Amino acid sequence: MHTKPLRFIRRGEVVTLHGVEPSRTLLEVLREDLHCTGTKEGCGEGDCGACSVVVAEPNGDQLKYSTVNSCIRLAHSIDGMALWTVEDIADTEGQLHPAQEALAQCHGSQCGFCTPGFAMSLFGLYQNHTAQGTSISRSQAQHALSGNLCRCTGYRPILDAAQAMQALPPVRVDEALLLSKMELLAHIPQGLEADSSYISPKNLLTLLQARAQYPEAQLVAGCTDVGLWITKMHMQFPRVLDTTQVQELRQVEQHPQHIAIGAAVTLTDAFAALVADRPQLLSFAQRFAGLPVRNSGTLGGNVANGSPIGDSMPLLIALGAQVVLMAYRDGQLASREMPLEALYTGYRKNVMAKDEVLAWIKVPKATATERARVYKISKRFEDDISAVCLGIKLEIADGQVVQASIGAGGVAATPVRARQTEASLVGQPWTQATVTAAMQTLRAECSPISDMRASAAYRVQVLGNLLQRYWLESQGVAQLDVQNLTLEGACA
Repeated sequence: MHTKPLRFIRRGEVVTLHGVEPSRTLLEVLREDLHCTGTKEGCGEGDCGACSVVVAEPNGDQLKYSTVNSCIRLAHSIDGMALWTVEDIADTEGQLHPAQEALAQCHGSQCGFCTPGFAMSLFGLYQNHTAQGTSISRSQAQHALSGNLCRCTGYRPILDAAQAMQALPPVRVDEALLLSKMELLAHIPQGLEADSSYISPKNLLTLLQARAQYPEAQLVAGCTDVGLWITKMHMQFPRVLDTTQVQELRQVEQHPQHIAIGAAVTLTDAFAALVADRPQLLSFAQRFAGLPVRNSGTLGGNVANGSPIGDSMPLLIALGAQVVLMAYRDGQLASREMPLEALYTGYRKNVMAKDEVLAWIKVPKATATERARVYKISKRFEDDISAVCLGIKLEIADGQVVQASIGAGGVAATPVRARQTEASLVGQPWTQATVTAAMQTLRAECSPISDMRASAAYRVQVLGNLLQRYWLESQGVAQLDVQNLTLEGACA
């Protein structure tokens, strides 16, 4: 089986590597092939950020910069992009980049193991803000560093560095040079070779044809989960089909009644679209893994993977999302559409045929009368997997519940829609008595298990508690969100 050359731009020059197997991670290639040992392996699962690097790709006449985890990013997925490691951001004479200089000046490095990852997250933040002429707030710095863990608990000086780097002499990336080289790489023919081990189609038709031709190929859509199969379970895939470069599936389309999010849209961009329509989802979006994971992972990958603790599904179920599956059969495109919750048949199992691909997620737009909320319960506030996730959307008119949609995660083998609880609410007055009865229905409707994140009893109790929280918030009770908690208010 043939492995196509891997080509990307580093330090302004095109790097070409031959014989890179489809299952090799970017971190492995950096450390083992290119001997870039400044990039560290910490957790090997995208949780700690020690392996962070920055990639860029064209976005009109500019570059779009993204900090990503190289430990779970497949090397071939950066073909045609520009790449920076911690060894690339100082100039040729050794002058430190403002991100590095600020870390040094603010004493932001302690044991130093995590420092390369922090430096790269700061570099990505610098390119997306300071280099564009916009300032960096403390809050923005915290969100940008949400995927980086400091084992020495030195976050304050690192956050200081994020703001201090703005005052240092500016450093510019020659984007015109990089864009010209990317354009040349993009025009080098790739083709759909019969023996290709890593297939990365650029359009939907080619993707579906490849899926029909290679149904045994491992489909990846960001690889933030499949990457763990490689690093933790030591799985190898002789052929990989990557959806993330399919142009049609990288789009967010605004329609009169719904938003259509392509399956290859990153979690970062997908949640930006959802938050623009429902601003109350911002906090949840920022808690959905760390930023590097959101920059690589896709909404389609999260949905198709179908993990019972995947955070997007409870929200999307509550919002009434539909999924569109597509295939190439008998010389033409075929598609079918269904409610998102109907996609799943069991633990990480779904109704998709071997030649089908999840192409679109269609999310109804917010209405003036709805009240949509989503709650995530996890051990860590940021960068952690949920023990329980509950999405609720009610429409209440004249004091009565007229519509209810509830999605839950972490409480069954699949993400579920709580239909019995919905039925117990619709047509009832919106009162504490109605909520109390619905809490018991919700607890009885789900059958969670006990695991390392929470016991079954805890999950059942929390489910009802979250519905009670929704009720209290609807009545104007404040101080229910830890982000908004003030000591004065808590003690009043």
